[in-house]
Amino acid sequence: MRKQVGILGSGSVGRALAEGFLKYGYEVKLGTRDKRRLEDWLNNAGEKASLGTFEEAAHFGDLVVLAVKGSAVEFVLDLAGAANLHEKTVIDTCNPISDEEPVNGVLHFFTKPNTSLMEHLQEKYSRINFVKAFSCVGNALMVNPKFEDGQPTMFICGNNDQAKKQVREVLDLFGWETEDMGKVEAARAIEPLSMLWCIPGFRNNEWRHAFKLLKK
Repeated sequence: MRKQVGILGSGSVGRALAEGFLKYGYEVKLGTRDKRRLEDWLNNAGEKASLGTFEEAAHFGDLVVLAVKGSAVEFVLDLAGAANLHEKTVIDTCNPISDEEPVNGVLHFFTKPNTSLMEHLQEKYSRINFVKAFSCVGNALMVNPKFEDGQPTMFICGNNDQAKKQVREVLDLFGWETEDMGKVEAARAIEPLSMLWCIPGFRNNEWRHAFKLLKK
């Protein structure tokens, strides 16, 4: 069976995850609005990598990754064509970060406390199986993070159990411990973890860390 992944977004997160999937034998189509600026990346990515429009990447992927600025998510999904994503698993890596400058290292969100970007997306695009993942760590640590204290924890959520099972398999492959926090409403807690993760970076230029859930 061919393993095909479409990546919606060609920034640092999209490229990092694309390279992770390529490392493990997936075919990857990276969706972008400007193929020219990715020619060097493509030349070094190997024969299983290709570039396309957002629509082409969405159609290509059996599994799709959404990796764009939170403020651009709906624009990109509309360019991709929701029908190309119906009934597919879409890994939602996005956070609702506003354009305001951080205050004492704390990011601003454009969402309200009792909702999340993912909930909005799941309501608007109801036939897409969104799973929140890779939203609470930097792109440099998304694939095979190595820590002396063991595997870090990736928190996920989503309404479709089969979709979450598919994402868990990816996280296992990429070297993560997975904690399923339940349905889409859990994104209200998972998305703000990006705020907490970024504070040491903005304050002390420390970016090599991840979260770990300890159980007794």
